[in-house]
Amino acid sequence: MSREYPDRPIVGVAGVVCLGGRVLLIRRRFEPMAGRWSLPGGALETGETLAEGLVREMKEETGLDVEAGPVLDVLDRITRDGDGRARFHYVLVDFLCRALGGEPAPGGDASEIALADPGDLGRFDLAPETLRVIRAALALAGESAGG
Repeated sequence: MSREYPDRPIVGVAGVVCLGGRVLLIRRRFEPMAGRWSLPGGALETGETLAEGLVREMKEETGLDVEAGPVLDVLDRITRDGDGRARFHYVLVDFLCRALGGEPAPGGDASEIALADPGDLGRFDLAPETLRVIRAALALAGESAGG
């Protein structure tokens, strides 16, 4: 199934990882959201559980081995074209993750990685849903969530 103008929504997974009090973000290489900062993650593959897909995507995009923690949110990410048709439609399941090992490095859909101070997230122009998920993760992890 094509990711652009799909026949049905695509299930995606993403993770919030805190390293040294900072939040791991990636700059997306491809559409949707090419050039924008977001959480690492991607589309689930047939036969994968949500947790398996998350672990794979995090390794591909960030170089980190992670453990999937609790689900933080489930949301729709729909991008419409000029005619109102759904050009991209993802149902995203966002998790809190615990880093187990590896070194942060961009790969896959990630062109760049940043370790963002929770009080400086505004400079990354994150989608409102992404900020909400990060704040929920920081609250759950006991970190400080600024703007």
